[in-house]
Amino acid sequence: METSASVQGSLSSFNFFNFDFTTPQSTLDADLVRQLSFVPGLKEILMLRQVHALEHATVWVLSETKNAHTPPGRPNTIQLDNELLGGLSTDQGFYLYGEVNISNLRRAVSQALYRLTHGEWDLAVHPRCGTNLSVTMLLTAGLAVGVNLLLPFRPVEQLIGLGLAATTAAEIAPDIGSIAQRYLTTAIPFNLIVENITVTRDVWGRQGHFVKVKWRELNL
Repeated sequence: METSASVQGSLSSFNFFNFDFTTPQSTLDADLVRQLSFVPGLKEILMLRQVHALEHATVWVLSETKNAHTPPGRPNTIQLDNELLGGLSTDQGFYLYGEVNISNLRRAVSQALYRLTHGEWDLAVHPRCGTNLSVTMLLTAGLAVGVNLLLPFRPVEQLIGLGLAATTAAEIAPDIGSIAQRYLTTAIPFNLIVENITVTRDVWGRQGHFVKVKWRELNL
């Protein structure tokens, strides 16, 4: 049986209040897994967040390759999105859909992982992520309910209110969706290693490439 002193000692190596959550910490997820190993599914959730970031970054890198037309001597600081590419993340890796050469995909995944873990954290956020759609739906529903309760129960006022609610949600959802991606649904993949990339089909029968990853512990 652990005494209170031993419990405090075991937690002393990980203190939530000592972390700067605005800056990705390379050991944060590994510390969480070690200290909270009794929480069912925690490691899978943390892996899914890291895979999600790697999926987004890979799409960005492939989009840069597809749109590599910047004139010589003029650096391109604008992220270009290839809308023909899409992805689906799991805790084992991610599916990538769209026409892409597997050799190019291998290079893109490698570059994406390196760039994410070396400071290019914006690559983890993508405007076409399903998180943004979920945020838009939640905001629209919440604002619609608020308008319904605040305005008179007459058809004209209710229709105007619903229109304002939908417009407001559409305006603010991208920014809130980006925040949700950055701090909730993605994490910098400090603990991921790419095992292999194969041509496969997902559970719905759609053909694509599957990028399989595994968890690694950091030796710091």
